[in-house]
Amino acid sequence: MKNIYYIIEHDFRNFLRYKWWLVGLISMNLADLFIMAVVYNTILTDAIKSEIKNYFDFFAPGLAVTGLFASAFMIGREINVERRREVHHYMLSVPMTRTELAIGRVLSGGLRGMVYMVPLLLTCFIFLGFPTVLQLLMILGVLFLLAIGISGLSITIAVSTSSLEKFITARGLVYYTMFFCSSVFYPLSLIQDLGREGKFPGILVTFAELNPLTSASDMIRSFLLGYPAFSYHSIATVVIFSLSFTLVAAFTYIKIIERK
Repeated sequence: MKNIYYIIEHDFRNFLRYKWWLVGLISMNLADLFIMAVVYNTILTDAIKSEIKNYFDFFAPGLAVTGLFASAFMIGREINVERRREVHHYMLSVPMTRTELAIGRVLSGGLRGMVYMVPLLLTCFIFLGFPTVLQLLMILGVLFLLAIGISGLSITIAVSTSSLEKFITARGLVYYTMFFCSSVFYPLSLIQDLGREGKFPGILVTFAELNPLTSASDMIRSFLLGYPAFSYHSIATVVIFSLSFTLVAAFTYIKIIERK
């Protein structure tokens, strides 16, 4: 654990080096909540209002999840830069095993996402109400697993792309697919209704149902708003996502740093 801690400390120093940039991003996220959510709340149709009583309340949990996603994904850009500059060759001289190094990078990405997400989640609690202690522990546990999985996904993409342009393109594709094919911005039931009406591709409806961002957002809403109904299926989805990409990221990262 000492070696893993050193890696986490190293990555946090890089993360906090741009503290004013992070403050600006958090402020921008909060502006999205206070401006976009309020504006959208005035233009919702009657059909959507039957699903969403207040868009501000609905969007607040989704915003915390998107902030977590974006910040946990940042580790991938750093690793992509290291790969292109061949810094990973230096990593081979560090007195620790390849597995410790890989796990440390995945964990640091997830923990950085949790730190960034705290102000957004706290804002959500202030306006929607605080959950019980058990619910809070479940929320933090699921969000931590989600952050680890996102970090692993980012690292997997980072080590699989040979240039910054390819990484940015892949990141944009992942961002837009996972953000907009989820319940972050609108209810899952609305996506399912559009799918049944043939207005939304069935494969994307299935993706939205299995999307871990949907699971995390709806779990927070179920505790704070009372809808949609809580389901352990949501937790299982996040756990599978986290374990899968943690293992894939560790394997691919080890292979990359060993490449001559």
